[in-house]
Amino acid sequence: MDIVVAGSHGLIGSELLERLRADGHRVRRLVRRPPQTAHEREWDPDRGILDPAALEGADAIVNLAGAGIGARRWTAAYKRVLLTSRTRTTELLARTTAGLDTPVPVLVQGSAIGYYGDRGAQVLTETSSSGDGFLARLVREWEAATRPAEEAGVRVVHARTGIVLAPEGGALGRLLPFLRLGVGGPLGRGTQYWSWITLRDEVAALCHLLTAPVHGPVNLCAPQAATNADVTRALARALRRPSVVHVPSVALKVVLGELATDILGSQRARPTVLEASGFRFGDTDLDAAARRVVER
Repeated sequence: MDIVVAGSHGLIGSELLERLRADGHRVRRLVRRPPQTAHEREWDPDRGILDPAALEGADAIVNLAGAGIGARRWTAAYKRVLLTSRTRTTELLARTTAGLDTPVPVLVQGSAIGYYGDRGAQVLTETSSSGDGFLARLVREWEAATRPAEEAGVRVVHARTGIVLAPEGGALGRLLPFLRLGVGGPLGRGTQYWSWITLRDEVAALCHLLTAPVHGPVNLCAPQAATNADVTRALARALRRPSVVHVPSVALKVVLGELATDILGSQRARPTVLEASGFRFGDTDLDAAARRVVER
């Protein structure tokens, strides 16, 4: 396939790029600087600039662009960056492909299970309603930005990703160094559900969605969610370190601001659409997944 990828420099995007090329696909990267190779195309989402030729003839678009959710404290200014970095890129891609004589057939659009908000132990599927809070609103607007592509007949998939287990970046980027030192542990009460997925399965699922006959929201998470305490203890066991020091909720709120609300929130999501489409997970055991993360 000929695939256009936006957001290829991030944790998931860089891994996806390697997998697509290894599988023999042709990849065009959208970059925000002058192209350095024949496989790059320049765009400027902030100014609404994207040459339609960058998309013409492609078989699919994968859009993972957006500022890092956990990269900085959620100030009012950074919350605007989180929102606009997603909605502007998504709307520009959707509008540009919709304007082509032949729109790109598939748009696999990054999204997040933050859509559901803090729902405790409730099992959440793709048909569950949206929740409250900033992240839920962000995801609603993010997904709504694909509407021009949907109206043009593009098969749009919203890949609602959970907690990605990876040795760097993502939600574990700040947690793993403390666990390695033996001073980490459950965050807050530790009873909140974390719907996790390994980076390997995340990338495999995105590749699967390029051709699977599904559209709309798809939860990208392992079949069995675990509590935050379960995840941190599994990682600590893999590191052969203790995991007994709870990080108080108030301390998280002081350090992370409103971001702490998301970390302390609970989303017990199930990948019902992904499983029904025939996807087979490589990592379903949390302890084995934790060992894979720390050994990488």
